[in-house]
Amino acid sequence: MEQEILLADAYGRAIRDLRISVTDRCNFRCFYCLPHGEPPFAPKAQMLSYEEIERAAEVFVALGIEKIRLTGGEPLMRRDIEVLVAKLARLKAHGLRDLAMTTNGYFLPARAAKLRAAGLDRLTISLDSLRRESFARITGVDALGRVLDGIAAAREVGFSPIKINVVVVRGYNEDEVADLAAFAREHDLVMRFIEFMPLDAAYDWSRAKVVSGDEIRQRIERRFPLVPVKEERGSSTAVRFLFADGAPGEIGIIAPVTEPFCGACSRIRLTADGQIRTCLFSTVEHSLRDVIRSGASRDEISAFIRAVVMKKEKGHRINEPDFVPPTRTMSFIGG
Repeated sequence: MEQEILLADAYGRAIRDLRISVTDRCNFRCFYCLPHGEPPFAPKAQMLSYEEIERAAEVFVALGIEKIRLTGGEPLMRRDIEVLVAKLARLKAHGLRDLAMTTNGYFLPARAAKLRAAGLDRLTISLDSLRRESFARITGVDALGRVLDGIAAAREVGFSPIKINVVVVRGYNEDEVADLAAFAREHDLVMRFIEFMPLDAAYDWSRAKVVSGDEIRQRIERRFPLVPVKEERGSSTAVRFLFADGAPGEIGIIAPVTEPFCGACSRIRLTADGQIRTCLFSTVEHSLRDVIRSGASRDEISAFIRAVVMKKEKGHRINEPDFVPPTRTMSFIGG
């Protein structure tokens, strides 16, 4: 029996995935996300408390959200994030199927076991280079060894599969694509290569710096032939591949610039300061924080969310001549 769609937009897309940014702070300064300097942090009073996040998440799950991903900034910079993970994990008894987190990995050596114990199901870790100098150039910090230790810690406590996100930018790391694929084979990881999107803090994005998904695949296949995973893509962001020789690991290619997948988008976002964003590239936000803090009832919060979802854009319009990038960068929006 087909599941009832409780939350849908004006184009009939079921909304099943919620990404919650828990902080706009990060200890890295990746050029495609934050400037190499201190960003303007939102005042603490504007940030959602754990109780407010839990209340919002309860309503979203009641409306059919099946997957929640905690993002940032760097989510592990939020104090006692394991407490929030435990609160949200309890929603699995009410329809939540998957609780995940995206992290830069820096804090995982000391925190992976606690996150696992709190009820986190999956981890996605950012790793844009395996070369110390390139890693520091991209992230603004000399911390490659710490991130590699974080990946090892996540494996040790039983997170599986572990996804690794690589933002591929021409002139920075496109020549490492096959090396990163080899790393996936060696450690049985899901390596996901992502096209460079116009969300950088310095507004320095240009199409010339985009390494297309097709080129990424070609670079990998020069060393490791791939076979596509035979499945319906559905609302998944990645096109998935296995290694033709049967080696461990998996490759995912996310190509929002050259191969947009907006038509099946199932995602909605909640920023750390309580704004609903209907698209990563939205130019308008909707304050769920103000609704919650006004003393709204559960039904009123639910009605607000439904109304906002109906405003979800048809697509991100990156390739349109009148495209306008969002004023908030990834550190504020959440990955």
